[in-house]
Amino acid sequence: MPSVQKIADEIVSREGGFVDHPNDPGGATNFGVTIGTMRRLGVDLDGNGLVDARDVKRLTRAQAVDIFIRFYWELPGINRLPEALQPSVFDMQVNAGANAVRILQRMVGEMGFAATPDGVIGPNTLRAVQAARDAAPDHIADAYAIARRNYYFRLADRNPRLRVFARARSGGKGGWIRRAEEFMHPRYRLTEAQFQRRVASWAG
Repeated sequence: MPSVQKIADEIVSREGGFVDHPNDPGGATNFGVTIGTMRRLGVDLDGNGLVDARDVKRLTRAQAVDIFIRFYWELPGINRLPEALQPSVFDMQVNAGANAVRILQRMVGEMGFAATPDGVIGPNTLRAVQAARDAAPDHIADAYAIARRNYYFRLADRNPRLRVFARARSGGKGGWIRRAEEFMHPRYRLTEAQFQRRVASWAG
């Protein structure tokens, strides 16, 4: 498995630079670090006592990598999961917070290994995830990536404002879907026709 530094650097590359999309509930974001995260951590880069969009713009790539490793890898305990799952769950933790772990907990529960979907990696979750990994060692990473994709689709189904992140302006796969599919074997990725059928109910 790549080092956590390399995984975090890849996440930063995937996230891109400064954006402040009106439909994004996270608000102003730089390298994947939201203004809410910076406020929670007290990252006041211009020293004026406020954390605002100007501080988000000042954030460096190295600072973003450090935040991800400290607060999205080490703090939630992603490093305690089976190695096959670590890159994708880490990436999802950055993208969706504790929902990353809830998705995993629900997935292993559906596989028959009970885990409370509370977003916390505790002893029971670790046992359930390890049992699921042992039951399907060659498929556990694909299963999680598919569960991520389904999560994104459900968000967009419920909230039309979020569809811009699941479907590109061209009508093809949006960033959310491409992101989930990066972590699965190509045979599980949706074809263009399959994607279009999945989003056919979305107007516009």
